[in-house]
Amino acid sequence: MKKLRTLSSSEKAGHVFYRKLDSPLAVAKKAKGVWIEDADGRQYLDASGGPVLVNVGHGRNEIAKAVYDQIIRCDYVHGTMFTTSVVEDLARTLAEYSPQGIDRFYFLSTGAEAVETAIKLARQIQIDSGRPERFKLISRWKSYHGLTLGALSAMGRTYFRVPFAPLLTEVVHIPPPYCLRCSYGLTYPQCGLRCAFALEETIQNLGPDIVSAFLAETVSGATLASYPPPPGYFKIIREICDKYNVLLILDEVMSGLGRTGRWFASEHYDVVPDIVTLGKGLSGGVAALSAVGIQARYFDAIKKGTGNFVHGGTYSHHAVAAAAGLATMDILKREKLVERVDRYGKILGEKLKKQIGASPFVGDIRGIGFMWGIEFVKNKKTLEPFSRKDKVAERLWEALFARGIITYKSTGLAGIDGDALMVAPPFIIEEKEIDLVIDNISQVIEETLSQ
Repeated sequence: MKKLRTLSSSEKAGHVFYRKLDSPLAVAKKAKGVWIEDADGRQYLDASGGPVLVNVGHGRNEIAKAVYDQIIRCDYVHGTMFTTSVVEDLARTLAEYSPQGIDRFYFLSTGAEAVETAIKLARQIQIDSGRPERFKLISRWKSYHGLTLGALSAMGRTYFRVPFAPLLTEVVHIPPPYCLRCSYGLTYPQCGLRCAFALEETIQNLGPDIVSAFLAETVSGATLASYPPPPGYFKIIREICDKYNVLLILDEVMSGLGRTGRWFASEHYDVVPDIVTLGKGLSGGVAALSAVGIQARYFDAIKKGTGNFVHGGTYSHHAVAAAAGLATMDILKREKLVERVDRYGKILGEKLKKQIGASPFVGDIRGIGFMWGIEFVKNKKTLEPFSRKDKVAERLWEALFARGIITYKSTGLAGIDGDALMVAPPFIIEEKEIDLVIDNISQVIEETLSQ
């Protein structure tokens, strides 16, 4: 038998293929509430909820117990062989709060997986609705939908797309509702929402009979640093989709389940999607869990047509992940955290604008609920962005991290240039902690960009 050699302490830390390779990572030791502690005892205020997913706070005993109990009761069954009561209960709970008609849920592991599932689901709906010629997907530039190849094809973030461009399928992109840097050089509301009517123009140019679906983030997330659409945008989008039998897929992986102060961000805009994707906050980060919600009539069309959705996954409809999701939903309801986000989100936004809005380096502060973005500029009057080579977002983020404040980076907002940070804390953050975050951001902006 081959004798295993003993690894040194430095070697033991050297076998992980980390997501970040250009500098060493802090070793997280424990997390509770809105705080994370590393192995050296340093405390970090998680003001971004990781990548905007920790909603009910770290270290929830209720979720841990629910997961443990489910593992002991029934840890794994395959989704083609069994269902479980916890999966049924989670779907039933989601249906209570979902947009009108969304009452069937397909459970998966990640947001990207949910997006890919939604794209395939739209295609099969078109087939089973007697429109098999419809296959083309339209999405938006400056969008984020995930990094698997199908989701990446739909995504509109240049940095992630370029290295893998030869591998991507063809998805047609239109400009986003990004009024600060309008692709048409217009001003809202005099623009007449030109960016929304770009969808109809594109459908007509492609050929109305070949378009399957339009995919959009309800609130633009990581790529545009939380940019809500202008009033009226989604009303036009919904009307265009209905006119051409194009399915509307709303990506609420980041913005859903309370993050904007509503259970679904679509509630702010009086729009009902045909398909909606969920993830991130669905389990509060405790388990890998995402979902695709679908209108009942389309579920019926598939059942009567092909008979089954031609899709699946080893970890789809996972009982243990569902237990984490159900416990998270229970906390959101019981503690009225969605309502809390609506209330405290206004406070967060007002404080950000008041304390740092006048900075010559802050071009815009925008957001909704607990999803706020700060865009940094070289020239406040012209909105000239910093060059990407200046790494402004990275420098600001690192300076804040060194102070024990965690935010979320956003880059490439202005073509390939542009920098922003997102503030998106757990829903349980207190006002004194909000003040601590904003005070540090204010100081770091001054120290980093005034040099």
